[in-house]
Amino acid sequence: MKSQFSTHWRSSKQPRKQRKYRINAPLHIKHKFLNAQLSRTLHEKYGKRNLPLRKGDEVLVMRGSFRKKKAKVASLNSKRSRITLENIQRSKKDGTKVAVYFSPSVLQIQNLFLEDKERLAILKRTGNI
Repeated sequence: MKSQFSTHWRSSKQPRKQRKYRINAPLHIKHKFLNAQLSRTLHEKYGKRNLPLRKGDEVLVMRGSFRKKKAKVASLNSKRSRITLENIQRSKKDGTKVAVYFSPSVLQIQNLFLEDKERLAILKRTGNI
């Protein structure tokens, strides 16, 4: 198996190759892994099933111990595919608070942050706004 990233790779049943694809992908492709599902109302409004997450979006946590919590996206890490949310923290044994990292597959977008010029341009280009 090659060690470099290949843009011609389609898919594989082997989890090791799927993991390798995601880890070795360049940042412009890793950004596409940060897509989250839209809520039913947004899905009907924009005619899209999912959109890339942006800082400022309001999301609903669908799985885990923070299930059914709504929060705004505080930061995104494309390199590691991690997302932190405002005011969702876990306390350590010594009492300090630590941000909890989420996978985009666990989140559902409730409100879009439409002050982002790039996102507006994308939605206008596709004719959804």
